[in-house]
Amino acid sequence: MANNSYSGVKNSLVEANHDGEFGCTLKELRSLMELRSAEAINKIGESYGDTQGLCNRLKTSTTDGLSGQPPDIEKRKTVFGQNLIPPKKPKTFLQLVWEALQDVTLIILEVAAVVSLGLSFYRPPDTERSHCGRAAGGVEDDSESEAGWIEGVAILLSVICVVLVTAFNDWSKDKQFRGLQNRIEQEQKFTVVRGGQVIQIPVAEIVVGDVAQVKYGDLLPADGVLIQGNDLKIDESSLTGESDHVKKTLDKDPMLLSGTHVMEGSGKMVVTAVGVNSQTGIIFTLLGVGEDEDEDEEEKKKEKEEKKKQRKNKKQDGSVENRKKAKAQDGAAMEMQPLNSDEGTDAEEKKKANLPKKEKSVLQGKLTKLAVQIGKAGLLMSALTVIILVVLFVVDTFWIQKLPWVKDCTPIYIQFFVKFFIIGVTVLVVAVPEGLPLAVTISLAYSVKKMMNDNNLVRHLDACETMGNATAICSDKTGTLTMNRMTVVQAYVAEKHHKKVPEPESIPASALDMLILGIAVNCAYTSNIMPPEKEGGLPRQVGNKTECALLGFSNDLKRDYQAIRSEIPEEKLYKVYTFNSVRKSMSTVLKMADGSFRMFSKGASEILLKKCYKILTAKGEAKVFRPRDRDDMVKKIIEPMASEGLRTICLAYRDFPASDGEPDWDNENDILTGLTCICVVGIEDPVRPEVPDAIRKCQRAGITVRMVTGDNINTARAIASKCGILQPGDDFLCLEGKEFNRRIRNERGEIEQERIDKIWPKLRVLARSSPTDKHTLVKGIIDSTIAEQRQVVAVTGDGTNDGPALKKADVGFAMGIAGTDVAKEASDIILTDDNFSSIVKAVMWGRNVYDSISKFLQFQLTVNVVAVIVAFTGACITQDSPLKAVQMLWVNLIMDTFASLALATEPPTESLLLRKPYGRNKPLISRTMMKNILGQAVYQLIIIFTLLFAGEKLFDIDSGRNSPLHAPPSEHYTVVFNTFVMMQLFNEINARKIHGERNVFEGVFNNIIFCSIVFGTFIVQILIVQFGGKPFSCVALSIDQWLWCTFLGFGSLLWGQVITSIPTSRLKFLKTAGHGTQKDEIPDEELEELEDVDEIDHAERELRRGQILWFRGLNRIQTQIRVVKAFRSSISLYEGLEKPESRTSIHNFMTHPEFRIEDSEPHIPLIDDTDAEDDAPTKRNSASPRNTTPTPPSPSPATTVAPSMPVSPSPNQNNNAVESSNHLFPEGPKSGTPSAPGSPLHSLETSL
Repeated sequence: MANNSYSGVKNSLVEANHDGEFGCTLKELRSLMELRSAEAINKIGESYGDTQGLCNRLKTSTTDGLSGQPPDIEKRKTVFGQNLIPPKKPKTFLQLVWEALQDVTLIILEVAAVVSLGLSFYRPPDTERSHCGRAAGGVEDDSESEAGWIEGVAILLSVICVVLVTAFNDWSKDKQFRGLQNRIEQEQKFTVVRGGQVIQIPVAEIVVGDVAQVKYGDLLPADGVLIQGNDLKIDESSLTGESDHVKKTLDKDPMLLSGTHVMEGSGKMVVTAVGVNSQTGIIFTLLGVGEDEDEDEEEKKKEKEEKKKQRKNKKQDGSVENRKKAKAQDGAAMEMQPLNSDEGTDAEEKKKANLPKKEKSVLQGKLTKLAVQIGKAGLLMSALTVIILVVLFVVDTFWIQKLPWVKDCTPIYIQFFVKFFIIGVTVLVVAVPEGLPLAVTISLAYSVKKMMNDNNLVRHLDACETMGNATAICSDKTGTLTMNRMTVVQAYVAEKHHKKVPEPESIPASALDMLILGIAVNCAYTSNIMPPEKEGGLPRQVGNKTECALLGFSNDLKRDYQAIRSEIPEEKLYKVYTFNSVRKSMSTVLKMADGSFRMFSKGASEILLKKCYKILTAKGEAKVFRPRDRDDMVKKIIEPMASEGLRTICLAYRDFPASDGEPDWDNENDILTGLTCICVVGIEDPVRPEVPDAIRKCQRAGITVRMVTGDNINTARAIASKCGILQPGDDFLCLEGKEFNRRIRNERGEIEQERIDKIWPKLRVLARSSPTDKHTLVKGIIDSTIAEQRQVVAVTGDGTNDGPALKKADVGFAMGIAGTDVAKEASDIILTDDNFSSIVKAVMWGRNVYDSISKFLQFQLTVNVVAVIVAFTGACITQDSPLKAVQMLWVNLIMDTFASLALATEPPTESLLLRKPYGRNKPLISRTMMKNILGQAVYQLIIIFTLLFAGEKLFDIDSGRNSPLHAPPSEHYTVVFNTFVMMQLFNEINARKIHGERNVFEGVFNNIIFCSIVFGTFIVQILIVQFGGKPFSCVALSIDQWLWCTFLGFGSLLWGQVITSIPTSRLKFLKTAGHGTQKDEIPDEELEELEDVDEIDHAERELRRGQILWFRGLNRIQTQIRVVKAFRSSISLYEGLEKPESRTSIHNFMTHPEFRIEDSEPHIPLIDDTDAEDDAPTKRNSASPRNTTPTPPSPSPATTVAPSMPVSPSPNQNNNAVESSNHLFPEGPKSGTPSAPGSPLHSLETSL
């Protein structure tokens, strides 16, 4: 088994043949990292003596780390590998071409072209054609009939053109995406000790033997062994699936694994495995990351077989078995983290392919629905066209001319039918807007690229568009609204309130020494004040900003904290209780020379003062501090500080005399009490100068900004007023976390949506809030139904504990500078400058994307309507489409590809922020747009039909109507084609404005791409008409004719002004199109099907109605068979329940851990147990309109088998299958299992 699990990795390993260099080999280290807890400690003991011995073998020092010499680092890279996981190979250009060729309409066209080609070479024996009917005979001379093949070839060429353009677009998108990914990864740095200096290096540079500093919020980039730790707790769920945090200590469990999160504490580790040899790397290689898809499939098959083997022989070594079981979940986490260098790319690629984040974005939903509707209409029209053409031809030839069907004429007739078929297909091609997905992609990709310059690093493409619909932003205070440059500006020390930093002389010496010692040892050693980068600049703050403020305070008091730290290095600290969101304080214990202990604490003043029972006086002695004194102090010192927007921190200490023996350090409540208060400081964090303006813009744009902070309520209120979140005279709520919780919970302590609904519309500031409060608020606003629109919520966060809220929000913003890795992983957009005003830019870009798509649609649909009607009526009346197949393809190319490029790259303007958000149900095509589309279509149709039926008289040229098969191209039809294209070109300029603005040229020269595309298309059109000849069915036109064509085209600009003058409000009959679907449009039984799917994807729905019924029947049968079998033999229900589609991506492979029944008899969870899960903070409710995996709506019967068996999630369920069971027993868990006759459960019981 152990060998087996490496089969995939063999190729990527560097065989360790350098044993001489280091005291341990790659293989030894890898097998060491496979072990856990006690086993690992024994192994280290046997092989190396202790961790110090391991460091010596790796030629590294626990205090100074590696020397950092390049040759040494290089050697380590060759022996132990680099900290990279080779990225998945990008698809080659040819693969992309092949994918583009899979388009159905293109395939139909190719077939038609090939048939047409074949027939054009067929020469019937020398029979006179006259007896084959009027249409066949005619003026052809030989050279003409030889040219029959040109049309076929031209169609093939234009297909190739379309395919190449599509493939190129995909390729450049992929390339951009990888570039973005690399950028995200290069920004990922980690702190290591080299040559005694603490430095930050890119994650990819970490080598085996490095000594890395780990702290709260880090994502471990490599495997290692702990060499020193304070209260370190790790979340290993990404590897083991266990959600409990694992405590890491030197004597119990020193093994730290890559890809896990540090949830608490700090420490140092020596790196023992990197890249493909780390635990995460091994899993990745097993998942076949660096290989092609086919090999990928094989890998998975192998894995399934292995699992079966495992089930048979259970007598294997537990830890290895464990690793294997973990395979089922770990990748979910893998998928989430660009752990280092490149595997993120792969994961992200897959993510792109398989699961748009959360739910199909609003825009995608509307677009897919629209595209399906247009496609259906197009199909109908093209079918009609073909039928009418065929019928007319047959009636004319065999009925009116009364000709018999002669065998010799068959090929000629077939040739006609092929021509009709080609016309039909071109109508279809023009009708289907293939440009839509392209426009979205281009627009998003362009925005993402440009947003980089506005300090927004977008991790999920659709986040950028969702941001345009945002109606609420829940922002952190520290660092986002404020500068995150903390300084102590007031202090209460030795019974005196200093309004500015006191002089050292004014503080009693004993109190000052105690204060400085407390600050030096009780701030994390990773926090430091560095000299300024530029002369005369401010000193740099490194690490936690609040701690930096305190260290700066000690410098202001003319004392050097570094001297104390070098005297008491981190290793000498006896015990450290690190800061976490529950404790809200940090304490450090020192062992004194006489055997007594002294503990220093710092934390939020109102929390810590409750634990103080003494306070230092002006003489430097401790005097009793009663609750009455405390209330006085809060009123007179703390509240005034807070109302000026200062954050108050209390510093205190406690002595444990040697005579009492060693206290029980694990009993925190007894330890953290009876403190002596040294001082209270007020820390200022100034508001960023650009924030008030940004918040005003948001409010004007219809976005509510709420502040959610851990600070006390007075500080929060003061800052909120400075920012403009609270205006004087508003009746908005400012709540503390406790009060918020009291108001939203019922008597039983459960959160009720109705109660949240009473609060959130008015709530502006939530202070002293825990991460769960933040998550509750976000979830409450998103699930709320009281507003007519569902709220779209953006959230900013920087701490590890913000993860759940960032994930839950529609758009999560993480801080690029202050944010922890965990927060960045959970987010959609990273603010590289941590600045709130960048969020406003994101809103602007998001709205711009939406508008760009609408502009494109307005242009596209006009062309579609006109081209389809012209081809259809032309075909019915003249039995030949006025626009030939090749011409249609060219029109399709300009209107789809080029127009999407031109209109999707309009830069955003400030005016976008002057309107309210669109909301989820706002149609893509508003009334105004509908007016423009229909108005322009009317103009174009009038012109085209006039030219078509009277053009020969106006221009005095031969008529092109009713020409025989293979007739030469006519001037008449060339004029029609040319005018058509000219009108599209000028209409493209009209399409730049969608809200009925008059000036369509406004800012047109700011968009170089637009100008060059319009100009380029014009040039190409001239070339096609003058030199296109037979393939394009064109004849060179004279200058006069060109001027007329251009003039008629220009007319559409003038006509546009006329349309704009008609008030939209008058045109009540105009329908809008492209809505988000309303719940009530969906038939009930389908809603039941979709119940578990949470996200209703409309295109899928349109296409799957039949499939759903089919699935439903099939699933019922399968379930019944499975249940019967399960009762016959007591084997697991789940043999082979795994559906093929749940294996499509690493993500799916992971997010649905399979239930495996390890004992011989199935474990039966009672339904009652399942309810207990209801309150987990990160749980998503089935009712909420979101989902994480966009698999087709597979019906629920298969997933809810019966209450007496564990419920297994089908691939498209949210992480808790439990919920599906709750749906089916509405009476609640107590009522046993009665079920409605219609329910799947009922049919199951009857079948049993």
